[in-house]
Amino acid sequence: MSDDQTEQDKVKSGPVLFADLGLPEPLMKAVIDVGYEVPSPIQAQSIPVLLQGRDILGQAQTGTGKTAAFALPLLANIDVKSSKTQVIILTPTRELAIQVAQACATYAKHLKGLNVLAVYGGQSYEGQLRQLRKGAQLVVGTPGRVMDHLRRKTMKLNDLKALVLDEADEMLRMGFIDDVEWILEQTPDTRQIALFSATMPSQIKRIADKHLQDPKHIKIVNKTVTVSTTSQRYVMVAQRHKLDAMVRVLEGEEHDGVIVFVRTKIATNEIATKLQSLGYKAEALNGDVAQNQREKIVEQLKKGRLNLLIATDVAARGLDIDRISHVINYDAPHDTESYIHRIGRTGRAGRTGCAILFLTPREKRMLGTIERATNQKIPALQLPGTDDINKARVERFKQRALNATNSKNIETFKKIYAELTQESELDNDLIAAAFALLAQGQAPLFIQDSDLQTSNVRDGDSRGSRRGERGGERGGRSERRDFGDNRRKPRERRSDKSSDKPAPNLKPTPLTDFPEIKMERFRLDVGYKDQVKPGNIVGAIANEADLDARYIGEIEIREEFSTVDLPADIPRGILKLLKRVHVAGKPLDIGFYAKDTSATDKFKSNRSDASAASKRKAPKRSASPKNKKNKMRKDNRKLRNEAAEAPTNPPQNVDLNIMRRGRRLKPEAKPKAKPK
Repeated sequence: MSDDQTEQDKVKSGPVLFADLGLPEPLMKAVIDVGYEVPSPIQAQSIPVLLQGRDILGQAQTGTGKTAAFALPLLANIDVKSSKTQVIILTPTRELAIQVAQACATYAKHLKGLNVLAVYGGQSYEGQLRQLRKGAQLVVGTPGRVMDHLRRKTMKLNDLKALVLDEADEMLRMGFIDDVEWILEQTPDTRQIALFSATMPSQIKRIADKHLQDPKHIKIVNKTVTVSTTSQRYVMVAQRHKLDAMVRVLEGEEHDGVIVFVRTKIATNEIATKLQSLGYKAEALNGDVAQNQREKIVEQLKKGRLNLLIATDVAARGLDIDRISHVINYDAPHDTESYIHRIGRTGRAGRTGCAILFLTPREKRMLGTIERATNQKIPALQLPGTDDINKARVERFKQRALNATNSKNIETFKKIYAELTQESELDNDLIAAAFALLAQGQAPLFIQDSDLQTSNVRDGDSRGSRRGERGGERGGRSERRDFGDNRRKPRERRSDKSSDKPAPNLKPTPLTDFPEIKMERFRLDVGYKDQVKPGNIVGAIANEADLDARYIGEIEIREEFSTVDLPADIPRGILKLLKRVHVAGKPLDIGFYAKDTSATDKFKSNRSDASAASKRKAPKRSASPKNKKNKMRKDNRKLRNEAAEAPTNPPQNVDLNIMRRGRRLKPEAKPKAKPK
């Protein structure tokens, strides 16, 4: 790669316009239709270079207009008379692939004969194959699906003119960099490459050195370009009070669309459900949501039929929705880069937005790290009191009533009101109040102090409930400590005092909310020595068994093992699956606690009897170590088989489908009768 020719986004005399960049007339029409006039720094510097056919290494933060920076010039270089694939754009996520494909289609609407296709996992191959056979000059896709098509030879690169790597650093973080290199190796030597990345890790630089030919390095040095149009504030709040704090924020802030970021899939579903129960139009977006459902949710958010999106970082990647006015960091991000990506969902391309960060007292050191990264001082947000919230609700209700007077159906309700006043002896005010009550519906108009108990204390009590903090989107994933904060260190291994502490009770504890469900106590082969936490166990079981966390009962962690209470009629197929699930680097190896305990006790008793017998009378000939080990294995296997065949009480019949978070369970196959 040539020496860096770093371009500063300096303001020259007079602004550069899109008309000055040399784009062809059909693309200029599309630019005018979209409403663009003045290009962003990355657009003004990238478009002329790409029009010349030169490789480019663009370094700019998310939300700076990179899509138009590479899409417009590459569309200008496509030969619409040929139906062969001429441009491929690689993106790290499905959502970003859809977003980029839609933008390219918008820019190309005046280019007759040009087809844009998005290919990504989770979508049927049939539609993609049909479109590829028909001809798609520009393909936007994720690395995995593009690789599949290349290996199947359903996509050919003989006529490829240009390849774009969008958000290359994110591809590296998500583990796609090897796939990207494989794709690059399949491209012809004459192709043009445009690589865009917010940061420049060593691996990305190595790829640029290897595959780019004399590239132009364009770097937008203003690190706060993404967040300069976004108002940032923070709230110091205990973990257990975060939901209440968010409700106060939503009630006290004038907002349109809102994205709420959390760390785990389970949290997206739990928070969305709670917000729905409070009357908010909320949906969860995570890796378990089917692709067609994801597209419907995003479309609802765009059209205003949905106001709150509860999402994980990966699921919300690449979303560009005009009406997103607020981003709420319900759970603090792992690092400053994730924070910038999150708040980049609002205040994009010159629009203004608001970002609110929730921090527990243990995470307060993150605030300084984020302020240094964004080069901005972040003020505290004063949450509204209950009286302020109720006053705001009344004002909004009055405004709704005034807006309803302009409705086309108002005459129908005036007639109903007049008839009701004549037929009944009730006061007109009372009848009008009844109409207002019907309009309000089930949700209460006023809230009580007991409904919202937000705490801004800094006493360090931020542990929350055991289901409130889970260590990542997948159970068991350890958090990155890039912030250098004072989170609690992993639990140190304790001295083995299990003999002093009584063994866990064989009888499970009933669920508080669902006492009618019969529970069973299970043993897990992970304990304190493995530095496991209750949140890791809940996350692993809920994700792998697709079981709502509310139906996961009491958890007790010991030095060598743990116990957990689950519904008694959980299918054996799920138990087999959970046996192989890894938590804290070890398989759970789940089993019935009562059986394991009886087998272990019997095994210990047999060993004790054998030991006593050996002391009374020594054997004439000592067995070899190999024979001793084989005998012990046989005894152990025999005892386990006896324990497994021990009769148990039949569990109460409970429909486990009620407890599922998504898919319904397939009926369990009846066990085959053993031959006599």
